[in-house]
Amino acid sequence: MQRHHVFPFSTILLVAANLLIPVAIVIFAIGFFPYKPFLPGLAEYQPLGYGSPPEAPFDRLIFMVVDALRSDFVFSNSSGFEFTQRLISDGVAIPFTAHATSPTITMPRIKAITTGSTPSFLDAILSFDEADTSSTLAVQDTWLAQMKAKKTGKLVMHGDDTWLKLFPGIFDRADGTSSFFVSDFTEVDNNVTRHIPDELHNDDWNTMVLHYLGLDHIGHKTGPRGPNMIPKQQEMDGIVRTIYEAIATQPHLRSTLLVFCGDHGMNDAGNHGASSPGETSPALVFVSPKLKSISKSLKVPADFVEDFQYYSVVEQSDLAPTLAALLGFPIPRNNLGSFMLDFLPFWPEKHDKLQILVRNARQILEIVAATYSSSTSLGKQYSPDCTRPNSPAEELSCEWQQLSGIVEKVPPATEDLDDAWIADVSNWLSKAQTLMSGMASNYDMNMLVYGEIAAILASIAAICAVASSASINTANLLPFVLITVLYGIMMFASSYVEEEQHFWYWTTSAWLFSLLNRSTPRVTRKYLVMGLVALGAMRITRGWNQTGQKFAGEPDIVTHFIASNPSLLWCLVFATYAMVSVELFNSLGNIPTAISGSVVVGLVTSALSFKLAFANEDAPELVVGFARALSNMFDGPSLMNRARAVFLGLGLTSLYPLYNIFGPGTKARKDEATRTLHNLYTLFALTQSRATNVPLFLLFQAIYLFLSRLDLEPAQITTSSLLLQFSSFFAMGGSNAISGVDLSNAYNGVSGFNILAVGVLTFLSNWAAPVWWASASNLLLLQSRQRTRNGHSSAYLQHAALLTAFVAVSLGFVMVACTTLRTHLFIWTVFSPKYLYSMAWSLGQHLVINIAFGGLLYWLGCI
Repeated sequence: MQRHHVFPFSTILLVAANLLIPVAIVIFAIGFFPYKPFLPGLAEYQPLGYGSPPEAPFDRLIFMVVDALRSDFVFSNSSGFEFTQRLISDGVAIPFTAHATSPTITMPRIKAITTGSTPSFLDAILSFDEADTSSTLAVQDTWLAQMKAKKTGKLVMHGDDTWLKLFPGIFDRADGTSSFFVSDFTEVDNNVTRHIPDELHNDDWNTMVLHYLGLDHIGHKTGPRGPNMIPKQQEMDGIVRTIYEAIATQPHLRSTLLVFCGDHGMNDAGNHGASSPGETSPALVFVSPKLKSISKSLKVPADFVEDFQYYSVVEQSDLAPTLAALLGFPIPRNNLGSFMLDFLPFWPEKHDKLQILVRNARQILEIVAATYSSSTSLGKQYSPDCTRPNSPAEELSCEWQQLSGIVEKVPPATEDLDDAWIADVSNWLSKAQTLMSGMASNYDMNMLVYGEIAAILASIAAICAVASSASINTANLLPFVLITVLYGIMMFASSYVEEEQHFWYWTTSAWLFSLLNRSTPRVTRKYLVMGLVALGAMRITRGWNQTGQKFAGEPDIVTHFIASNPSLLWCLVFATYAMVSVELFNSLGNIPTAISGSVVVGLVTSALSFKLAFANEDAPELVVGFARALSNMFDGPSLMNRARAVFLGLGLTSLYPLYNIFGPGTKARKDEATRTLHNLYTLFALTQSRATNVPLFLLFQAIYLFLSRLDLEPAQITTSSLLLQFSSFFAMGGSNAISGVDLSNAYNGVSGFNILAVGVLTFLSNWAAPVWWASASNLLLLQSRQRTRNGHSSAYLQHAALLTAFVAVSLGFVMVACTTLRTHLFIWTVFSPKYLYSMAWSLGQHLVINIAFGGLLYWLGCI
């Protein structure tokens, strides 16, 4: 008896490969992003034999964070911080550039500032989840915990609610604001400022944290040279003035220290998350009338510095031990920072200076002991052989033994301690900081290897699925193989990873040219013109947004041409919506014209009104002329309600093509229904894209029309789909840096933070173009199936098997590169973000979109 409904071997291999991909990702991530242990409990002063700890010059702290405050925003001659510069000139403010290590994201930077440690790179992921509490610092030693332990006053916080997530229950008064509503420049800061007058009059606090978000939001929207940047700097400068004048005039604030700083900087595109000089160089300023006695004369404003390293450069983690001495509490236990020597003149007695530096050194040596000897207490348990030190850590310990030996020879009552010793200890602290910060992640090599093995098994299964599926023309398969191999090799070079977009731009252009160049007897002038138009569209696409890391912020079509001609932008936007209207109307041709026309007009009008209103909030300088008139005409509903109207309209309209697919009808009617679903997604993709990126979909449509006129086989469709998914992602402004994540459309239609809704909208806004090409590829596959009369699923299985082979192989290359280069200088700034993006491409775009969503669309088209 013949057996039926048995899955072919190639299908079983394909399923196995796609199941192994997430397994490999999770296993490797566990080994690559391990949980970093910390020393528990609060630090206490340990006896040194030199009397009590030095007296602190301050008893209150106002810690003001201006998100993304790059050093030049405060110190250069183009700064809006005129009052602050006068304070520096008068000697009552001491400026620094505080180096922020990657990832330059708010949550890990706050961890570095408050604990003095080097946060895990995984914190960059957790910072996107506003509901996350797993990264809390409630049980870790921080200067906030130490100030609370002093019991000299309450702790107050106003601003970014990241502080409330990190320190649950530690603040006695707090008013948090969300950090991800990035279209808000004013209210998010006004909600902080309105508390300041009352708090400055209160006498019940010893620590006040203020965290302003508006400047960061402006950077994301318009870049560091946007029209709103200087006014915002002047606004922040006004806050500094208000606080300083209160400190100088109100008796209860006489011993108050104001520290204001950026948690990170921004690049020339206004983003952050990576390691460019602009992103890692936030400003840091200490302000108090008491500083006049120890400050040095400085040039104000500072001369322009290309790498943003203005004045003295310190590490952000240096804040923890410095605040400990200035405010009189023990250094937090997990601190890796070193005391800033600029403040040593506060203590004229050399034995006080000795105490400060020795306590800092012993505290860091405690971490060395805990790390290398599995001991949590310093002492004789960690005593390396100094005649032959076996590691940098042992060398560090031996050097300290020599330095501490000099101290022990100095009688406590004498001042016989030269400045050379202080300099040597400072150098030792810097060396220890560099060593321990570089060892912030202890890789689990077994898990890394297991993850790589799983990726290799997935690759083998996928390749076997390709080989055992329906016959594939070797000539059509060779370009795909070449792309996969070259892409994998490229993962071992940091510069290629940073500028990956060029690989996809050039290979896509070469592929389109090869398709145009394949001469057949049926080549016509129309075919040639469409091919040239497609190549031209690809060339424009390449230059639309300047992305990558080396040239971020450089002139591109959007900034150099479109932004300066907003009327042209809106002509292109309206043309794009008109194109979608025509396509949608034609695909609804089997219903009365009055009904289909009304549906299309209603949908497109609501979508266009939302886009105009959003652009008016997001970049009002672009809404001019007739666009401004239309925006005023549509004025009324909130952005949230407009977005919900668009989503509701798209959802209700999609019911009709689904009914046609599952209900009775002709094959032509079902084909129109499939195209209708694609056009509805196009309208959704436009809603989730920035206004300046909307015209790109006109270019994508031109390339699609060219491909649809060719007799492409499944392997060629897959190659085209792969190339265009990646190239369109970068063309829309994507990159391999965390700073490339666009959150501007993450809250469309959402009233508050919801991890599922915001997560889906964030993905669909950043991958709007790749998802569009996944849907367009499905139409090409259905067209190929009808032309060749292939079996029900052979075209899709070939397509899925090839895409799975690429994902599995490329993922394996990325894993091997991260493992091989785990000690590389750029492991956390280039290769780790690339692995995170590989996770997103593999899990989100491949498994969810190409396999699940694409498979569903193909199945619907075959019913």
